Amino acid sequence: MSLFDDNVSRRGILKTGLVGAAVATAPFHFVRGAGAADYLNMPKGKSVIFGFNVPQTGAYADEGADELRAYKLAVQHINGEGDGGMLNTFTSKALKGNGVNGKKVEFVTGDTQTKSDAARASAKRMIEKDGAIMITGGSSSGVAIAVQGLCQEAGVIFMAGLTHSNDTTGKDKKANGFRHFFNTEMSGAALAPVLEKAFGTDRTAYHLTADYTWGWSQEGSIKKYTEKLGWNTASAVRTPLGAGDFSQYITPVLNSGADVLVLNHYGKDMVNSLTQAVQFGLRDKQVNGKDFAIVVPLYSRLMAQGAGKNVQGIFGSTNWHWSLQDEGSKAFVKSFGQAYGFPPSQAAHTCYVQAILYADACQRAGSFAPCDVGKALEGFKFDGMGNGATEYRAADHQCFKDVLVVKGKENPTTKFDVLEVVEVTPRAQVEYPPELLGGQLGSCNNGA
Repeated sequence: MSLFDDNVSRRGILKTGLVGAAVATAPFHFVRGAGAADYLNMPKGKSVIFGFNVPQTGAYADEGADELRAYKLAVQHINGEGDGGMLNTFTSKALKGNGVNGKKVEFVTGDTQTKSDAARASAKRMIEKDGAIMITGGSSSGVAIAVQGLCQEAGVIFMAGLTHSNDTTGKDKKANGFRHFFNTEMSGAALAPVLEKAFGTDRTAYHLTADYTWGWSQEGSIKKYTEKLGWNTASAVRTPLGAGDFSQYITPVLNSGADVLVLNHYGKDMVNSLTQAVQFGLRDKQVNGKDFAIVVPLYSRLMAQGAGKNVQGIFGSTNWHWSLQDEGSKAFVKSFGQAYGFPPSQAAHTCYVQAILYADACQRAGSFAPCDVGKALEGFKFDGMGNGATEYRAADHQCFKDVLVVKGKENPTTKFDVLEVVEVTPRAQVEYPPELLGGQLGSCNNGA
């Protein structure tokens, strides 16, 4: 059985996601036994179960496939299989490659379908029926916020996967939720100086924006920081997730007077919208006496690879890139490459790190109790995981680290060598006070 046999646990039990409309829309009630333990799903045998909830279908399925690859690798390394990957470079030495707190790690999976209701249903199933001690994953902020709320209600830890909206650790933050990925506020702060240098301060931007929490957040952050430069915003148009054909949205750009197109799209949506924008001749236009520019605020190697030569010279930000030469990144790229034959994406990196960080926190806490694990994560400072010095800020459970600005490579040497890092933006430039994004963490829930 391979990793790509979706919804199969390491125990060899087929797990079917709950995706029916009746299930997805029904209110969730978590069932607890009469003799409730000190916390929900306290492991009693020789193993502990992690729940990996990723988009196996839908617009972000490519990201989800890479996330599952990374989770499988993390479980192997935690259990002492393979070369150990970033456990060898991680500054915390609590994990010894013999499981967590004397137990081997097993896992179950779910398909979020990049839909909040389906994601909540599959997370609930993994918690209630499979005994998952924590949930991690996702490639959509809408999904992350929905599942984070569910995990808070249930009383398990949620280690967010690829979620970039400010709201995840802003107005919708929860005590049981933790995010390693950066957010749109950081993207705006990192990108603006690079865009100013490349395109100047006299620009008019047209935004096409995915119509959900991440797109709104990304649009708002880019507007905030580019308008500070002196840019004007001609228009901001919302597009449905998974639209496929963006021609009806791109046509109005041609006569808008804008000289920059900002694509607040991700995954296959970004591949399609960028490809169609290039086909419409936007990259070859001159407007307002300037060469027309396209910006993709959030990049991934998978997206860039899918868009091919269309990404050349186009700026964006990313959480991590496989070309980094720190010891942690090199160890992860080597381990992932040996397992799968190609370099990992930022989605893979984020999810691998989240699984390791959770296991490490349990080991340091000497417990799987969510509130003990949460305390071990809050304010935790570490290095050796591919992003340099990093801190899980206690006030909002947001990771702070350097942010990468990248652009599509003009002369790629391989099909994977499609992005180049043009700026490593220091943490101090992208950090903000926790009250800026609103919200209250509330209290940790052990689910007892």
